[in-house]
Amino acid sequence: ILVMCDNYTPAGEAIPSNTRAIAAKAFEGKEDEEVWFGLEQEFTLFNLDQRTPLGWPKNGVPNRPQGPYYCSAGPENSFGRAVTDAMYRCCLYAGIEISGTNGEVMPGQQEYQVGPCVGIDAADQLFMSRYILQRVCEEFQVYCTLHPKPIVEGDWNGAGMHTNVSTKSMREAGGLDIIKQAIYKLGAKHQEHIAVYGEGNELRLTGKFETASIDDFSFGVANRGASVRIGRDTEADGCGYFEDRRPSSNADPYLVTGKIMATIMEDVEVPEIAPLDRAEA
Repeated sequence: ILVMCDNYTPAGEAIPSNTRAIAAKAFEGKEDEEVWFGLEQEFTLFNLDQRTPLGWPKNGVPNRPQGPYYCSAGPENSFGRAVTDAMYRCCLYAGIEISGTNGEVMPGQQEYQVGPCVGIDAADQLFMSRYILQRVCEEFQVYCTLHPKPIVEGDWNGAGMHTNVSTKSMREAGGLDIIKQAIYKLGAKHQEHIAVYGEGNELRLTGKFETASIDDFSFGVANRGASVRIGRDTEADGCGYFEDRRPSSNADPYLVTGKIMATIMEDVEVPEIAPLDRAEA
């Protein structure tokens, strides 16, 4: 049995590091919204020297650039699948709503997805899954980091925690308009969100390697270079979900989901934002 606890003072007040209490306030009274979160957790596996990612030569770099490693197969492309597969099975056994895994763009990077989960349960499950990931890495004797840019030299992707969001009204007919209104609200508070979206994120959100610049907010359809992406299926169906691509891999999921919930639920008028053309990304 795995048990996760949040902490309070003897007086019953949440301690400063209890970010779950912050998120709980954002979700309180919003049960009718039936908000779904799907969290994409990227991570990077290193040898125990904590300097050499799996699949990299010691004190060197791969002899091929990014491209063949993403969602790959074969020993020359995929590094760490055994770790991710074992972690997947452990999460299923533990009751985590893990929904998939894949090899990521940089060799040695992996990803798994948790959700969709309702409300604060998404962050609860993601934190538990991170613990399970560390335990699995113990067994394989590999080092796992959630740093958003563990390799800063060269043309290599960083690691994020893309956050997919959908309220009940977004999933119903006409939901695309609700999604766009939510995105406009996120844009109006861009820097507030960046402040809680993880440490070291400025190294990742450069406007390159499938990211938007940390300084600017944008959204687009099927655009990996935007801050927030609307999927082609959502645009075609007129309802569905959106993906906030800004959170870093080390972000606190309570702060991320709570902040998104608080922002999109505000009853405020904000200016419209023109979608970013894919050619501009």
